[in-house]
Amino acid sequence: MAVREKIPLLSVENLKTYLFLRRGVVKAVDGVSFQVQERETLGIVGESGSGKSMTCLSILRLIPEPAGRIVEGKIILDGTDILQVDEQEMASQVRGRKISMISQDPLTSLNPVFSIGDQVGGPFRYHGLKKDRKGIREAVVDVLRRVRIPSPAQRLKDYPYQFSGGMRQRVVAAMAIACGPRLLIADEPTSALDVTIQIQMLQLLEEIQQETNVGLILITHDLGVAAYICQRIAVMYAGRIVEFGDVRTIYKKPSHPYTQALLNSVPRLGEKKKRLFNIEGQPPDLLNPPIGCAFWPRCDRRRDICQQEYPPTIPIDREGYASCWLLT
Repeated sequence: MAVREKIPLLSVENLKTYLFLRRGVVKAVDGVSFQVQERETLGIVGESGSGKSMTCLSILRLIPEPAGRIVEGKIILDGTDILQVDEQEMASQVRGRKISMISQDPLTSLNPVFSIGDQVGGPFRYHGLKKDRKGIREAVVDVLRRVRIPSPAQRLKDYPYQFSGGMRQRVVAAMAIACGPRLLIADEPTSALDVTIQIQMLQLLEEIQQETNVGLILITHDLGVAAYICQRIAVMYAGRIVEFGDVRTIYKKPSHPYTQALLNSVPRLGEKKKRLFNIEGQPPDLLNPPIGCAFWPRCDRRRDICQQEYPPTIPIDREGYASCWLLT
């Protein structure tokens, strides 16, 4: 009896998102492909400007217009290519209902002049899931309870400034899961929180995932956070995925020099060093990217061919791969 192949929740195929500026074209996302399964957490890591957030904004179709444009690729969610869906259906049936996002800074994500109850009730009203005020209030209390807000019924009339940073981030998470999405995107959800609250937030995301079977994409530059919660990792640099694979494989035996440099930059408990490792140079200017591999100006193992041609994709294991001439 043939084994049926598991259909992914999300499949991104050769996604290219460009910014058309007066000075030239920025290839913010340049041929990115990956899949996310139900109850899986995929981590997208890399330095600022590597294309992590732009990739996820492309999935939501919230790229800045008119400069931003998805020029190629497919984004298939539950069997439907959402790039072929019109904007009205995207707003009413996809964003919030099937895909939601937890943004980086909860303070700027929440409107300071509206109460918590009004803001968390917004998704229910917009998507018509609850018709009357009593139903909306009960739904808001329930979702706030799910994200572990103490005494949620008593906090509905409070305003964001009356909540701590960790509690504000929980409110943002409540708004994201209010309509029961299939895919949740968390864009640096712990960067504005202190270390102890970071762990609580990550545990909350895990609990939400176990309860709802939601697929999770975690955008982060914190490799410790990615190791804690992710099953697979996509390492991005200059708009491309340079290494992809199982989290254990990548952390134990990274294949790409950029991944190795990122891991070497993380201080390790018990190791004494006179000076912390840093990656020399700066990420490339995407208006004038280097020819060949974008990482070669910062790579101490570069070859002549690295400066002439972009490397092929080399399989590492059953699902992993990396793009580097050193692997050929």
